[in-house]
Amino acid sequence: MKQINQKFLTGERALFQGKDLKIYDTTFADGESPLKESRNIELYRSMFKWKYPLWYSHNIKMEDCVLFEMGRAGIWYTENISMKNCIVEAPKNFRRTTGIELERVTMPNAGETLWNCDQIRMDQVSAKGDYFAMNSSNLYIDGFELVGNYSFDGVKNAEIHHARLLSKDAFWNSENVTVYDSFISGEYLGWNAKNLTLINCTIESSQGMCYIDNLVMKNCRLLNTTLAFEYSTVDVEVNNTIDSVLNPNSGIIRAGKIEELIMDASKIDVTKTFIQTEELKEAV
Repeated sequence: MKQINQKFLTGERALFQGKDLKIYDTTFADGESPLKESRNIELYRSMFKWKYPLWYSHNIKMEDCVLFEMGRAGIWYTENISMKNCIVEAPKNFRRTTGIELERVTMPNAGETLWNCDQIRMDQVSAKGDYFAMNSSNLYIDGFELVGNYSFDGVKNAEIHHARLLSKDAFWNSENVTVYDSFISGEYLGWNAKNLTLINCTIESSQGMCYIDNLVMKNCRLLNTTLAFEYSTVDVEVNNTIDSVLNPNSGIIRAGKIEELIMDASKIDVTKTFIQTEELKEAV
């Protein structure tokens, strides 16, 4: 592979259709699309300071690199890209990209990032921004921190471990999502989802887990969670107190204590839901 060392590249399409390159300590300054339509590229300790750096690219490896804020919309329509020890300051990254591996990546401005992507693995990633990972599929995530609302809207086939999510409206319209050993805080968790499973999780969500087709919760804790499970089909095991439950469609709810249970026979068939609890403070 040809090597490029410590260059300062400017102008549009600086390395357009670059192929079989190892690039070290190089700055891609002003100039759009510097590596558009590239393939078999390795980048080390390099910086991107302008827009659209990696579109329609194939087989990209990046280590210790930075995409600055104006490197926005940086990686679209690309196949097979790995990033390790990188900072992605630019928003709107990763669109319609397949085969993404992120390890120890920080994304402090991740608004509208990771949309319509497929085959994603993330390990020790942090992000801040709304609408993260919308309509993406086949995700495996471990050690993830997110501050941003409307995350994972419409995702399909996701497995998430050891996450901390501060996110309103997370997992709306999602399908086949399982979350393990995680903390999630934000209103309206999981509305309109299908096959949402939460295992060993702590959840804080006003009006959370409503309108879900097949909600499974195992060994979970709920904090400050009111009016939960409305119109959801449920198999729920909560090992502390649920503040209030409202009109689940069917299934079973097991909890140490339920402060308020609201079952309105004019809206649901109350015989389809079973409640197992050591203490029920108020039933309506």
